[in-house]
Amino acid sequence: MIEAEALTKRYGSLTAVDALTFGVEPGEILGFLGPNGAGKSTTLRILSGFQPPSSGRARIDGCDLQDASLQARQRIGYLPENFVAPPELRVGEYLRFRARLKGLKRGEARQRAARVVETLGLEDRVRQPFAALSKGYRQRVGLADALLADPPALLLDEPFGGLDPVQRQDFRNFLRELAGQGKAVLFSSHVLPEVEEIADRVLIIHHGKARADGELARLQQRAADEAPVQFRTSHVDEAFLTALRGFLLESEADSLQVDGIQLRLRPVDGARRQALFRWLAAQEVEVAEFRTLTPTLEDLFRSMTTEARP
Repeated sequence: MIEAEALTKRYGSLTAVDALTFGVEPGEILGFLGPNGAGKSTTLRILSGFQPPSSGRARIDGCDLQDASLQARQRIGYLPENFVAPPELRVGEYLRFRARLKGLKRGEARQRAARVVETLGLEDRVRQPFAALSKGYRQRVGLADALLADPPALLLDEPFGGLDPVQRQDFRNFLRELAGQGKAVLFSSHVLPEVEEIADRVLIIHHGKARADGELARLQQRAADEAPVQFRTSHVDEAFLTALRGFLLESEADSLQVDGIQLRLRPVDGARRQALFRWLAAQEVEVAEFRTLTPTLEDLFRSMTTEARP
């Protein structure tokens, strides 16, 4: 449904998007993550047809954005990070106007505008000018705009920005409904818990390059070898810590955290985790707990965007 093939965007000597390849299937929600300046918004602008790539291809519902630009863009609903509309236009007027621009006939435009207004709970705002709306309602109007032509693909740039907790929950539920209707949903976000809760898949980019792509559970499993371990012993004294640091590799010793009789560190791999367990068993201390801490999405994000280099 949404396909990116070796997408690249250069601005002079700066490569904002670097040979990015991924796809989003119908009914799938893909969470698009990366630090500021990673290339997320640039990628979404390319996929929406607002900006051409320097090289690479993009297709929406089988339509190439370069060879069949109009047909591809007709299949896209795009919500930019900072959605704006003419401040003096009322919400209802604006949506009917946008529906006409998208090629809908007058009667159909009125019907579609009324439908998205109802769907997004904008009934009590249709007569208000855009300038009078809160950030949350402006986001709703932006999504209503994106949905007017009932597109099969949605590109949403930071859609949770400025929403309160209730609005975020409503928005999550609505995205699930859209995916349930078979729409392909690609959204970027800095709100990691939102991504963790709603995304079927996660794509993490850094310096324009893909660092991880897959279901969150699989990424967590793949990262488990590098996950920290936590253990508790019957006692911890200076002699024990000296011996432990002597056993650990340098990077492992650097990661060691001591909180009373509870210790945490990050083995370099699964083999070292097992070696640590055997070493502890051979010491004259009782090990009350030894467990691997499941990496969270935040752990994955930090590891992919701080250790990786361009």
